[in-house]
Amino acid sequence: MSCCRENDDKIDRIVKKFANKPGSTISILQEIQELYNYLPKDVLAKVAEKTNINPAKIYGVATFYKQFRLNPIGKYLILLCQGTACHVNGSKKIEAGIYEELKIKDGETTEDGIFTLNNVACLGCCSLSPVMMINDETFGNLTTERLVEIINEIKAKELKTEVVKSEESRQVV
Repeated sequence: MSCCRENDDKIDRIVKKFANKPGSTISILQEIQELYNYLPKDVLAKVAEKTNINPAKIYGVATFYKQFRLNPIGKYLILLCQGTACHVNGSKKIEAGIYEELKIKDGETTEDGIFTLNNVACLGCCSLSPVMMINDETFGNLTTERLVEIINEIKAKELKTEVVKSEESRQVV
C-alpha cells in the first residue's frame, strides 16, 4: 500500500495546500495519514522532497507524535483506555482478554489484518470504565465475557462479508 501514481496527485495537492505556511509539517502528515491510514516511509520521503524539508525532520515529527502510525492498522482499531478509572476497574483484564482472543498486544495487528490494539491514556468516558472504542463505537462497563461477545460479533460480520464477496466473484465468472 505504498505510494502509487493515483495518489501522487493527492500528495501534490496536500503539499501545495500548505505551501509557504511555516510549521505545517504536522498538518501535512495528518492529511497523508488520512489518505493511507498510516504514513508509508516512501511517502514520507516524497513529502520531504516536495517540501524541501530534511527527511530526518519529517521522520522525526512522524515518530515523535503518538497520533502518527508508520505501519498499517487493522480494519478495526481497538483503543483500550488505560486511564485511572479504567485501570482501577479492570482494563488490564480486558487487555489480557484481547490477547487471549486475538493474540495481539499493544501496538500489534492480527495476522489477518482485521484488528489492531492501541492502549490509550484516556478516552474521557470514566463513568463507563473499563471502556474501549472500536473505530467510532464506544463499549463501556466491559467484562471479559462482553469483550469476547464483541470480538465474535465482528468476526462473524467479517466472515459473512467474505462469503458474500466469494459468492459475488463466482457469479461474475
